Amino acid sequence: MRMTVKALLVLGVFSISFAAGADEPVKLGTTRGLFFDPLLIQKIEGGASLKAHHPEPQEVVLKADRPWEGNTSAYFTIFQDGELFRMYYRGSHFDETTRKATHREVTCYAESKDGIHWTKPELGLFEFEGSKQNNIVWDGMGTHCFAPFKDENPACPPEARYKAISAGKPHGLYAFQSADGVRWRLMRETPIITSGAFDSQNLAFWDPHIKKYREYHRGFRDGVRDIMTSISDDFLTWPEPQFLRYNDVPKEHLYTNAIRPYFRAPHLLIGFPTRFLPAKEQVEPIFMSSRDGEMFHRWPDAVIPQTAPEDRDGNRSNYMTWGLVQLPADQGRLSVYATEAYYTGPASRVRRFTFREDGFVSLHANDEPGELTTVPFVFAGEDLTVNFATREGGEVRVEVQDIHGTPIDGCALDDGQPLVGDALNQNVIWKSDGALAAIQGRPVRLRWRVKNADVYSFQFREAN
Repeated sequence: MRMTVKALLVLGVFSISFAAGADEPVKLGTTRGLFFDPLLIQKIEGGASLKAHHPEPQEVVLKADRPWEGNTSAYFTIFQDGELFRMYYRGSHFDETTRKATHREVTCYAESKDGIHWTKPELGLFEFEGSKQNNIVWDGMGTHCFAPFKDENPACPPEARYKAISAGKPHGLYAFQSADGVRWRLMRETPIITSGAFDSQNLAFWDPHIKKYREYHRGFRDGVRDIMTSISDDFLTWPEPQFLRYNDVPKEHLYTNAIRPYFRAPHLLIGFPTRFLPAKEQVEPIFMSSRDGEMFHRWPDAVIPQTAPEDRDGNRSNYMTWGLVQLPADQGRLSVYATEAYYTGPASRVRRFTFREDGFVSLHANDEPGELTTVPFVFAGEDLTVNFATREGGEVRVEVQDIHGTPIDGCALDDGQPLVGDALNQNVIWKSDGALAAIQGRPVRLRWRVKNADVYSFQFREAN
């Protein structure tokens, strides 16, 4: 079986358009190549396919169990700030008997040294029921969906090192700033964006690849919840936002988006948008990726299914938080977080899940071997390292070809040692030592042959 333009994913019948016949070779350099990036893929043959992976469930890291929090606490934001992990979220509670909120919405704050054990510091900033002994970090306009980030723009002034956007009235998204991530104020009294529907986790961040700010927020397109975006040089002036574009996928309600640059390949953006299922008012996160931040490739299967532990099948009980971190004690794994128990019991919860590094989508094959060939690209470096894992009887082989598909002398498929086992950064060894150094800067292709194996990523590097 050969697929040159479209490939069926393992998890569900789903098609993705590949960048076959690109006019110019991709400039890869020493950046990481990932198999959720369709621009790199020319064709897939035989038993090979692309497989989207589920993260593994871990421990509950936070319960929204304080009097100013509750069972509708939501829109969690998590990021690493030096040796500290920060978390921001809405504190709110809903009485299912009276069908009313029991207190006003507030923005809460927690912090952690390891990303697993979180504390709720008594900030002393805002009063709740006569006391300031609480972790309320913001009160007033914007508490429904306050989403902060640390601004990595080198030109950012110290007093605005932390920024946030949130919904407010008059209708729109408003900009906030902080010097320490705890004490916040509006950057201006008028909204920065007014086109859209903002009762969701709207977010913004500095994109180091394009050296501009990006924002993503909710809008309605043809009666369906969808995602809009805009780009800014200064965070306060934004052009009219546009809807995202997608590969050939069904029209679906998308609630939150959780988009961010992937820190191991900053030229790529990934997102975990929340698919809303109106029939039962249930939600589930899916995975998507992009090179330009506007055209996204969506995978169909729920990243965290409603059957994952536990309490995820209720009304809006399965959101992915906006956060992707690598914990000090969990090298080789990436931690994401998702909510559970919305509307259930006294408190909603946040559970940690882990992916393998780069483990969102793999080149996959079982007993029937298969192949994938990349588009032409230009690399830099002298070694090729691979993130892969094989099963019993499995192996991975890779060949370097010229732009016409002819194997480079000494780097043919059978010239290299097969990759067997499980490694995050395994060097490919060919008969011709130093062949890569001689051809770096020239357009090449990679031909992968896999059997009972998954390949997650590859990277060209300078020799050790």
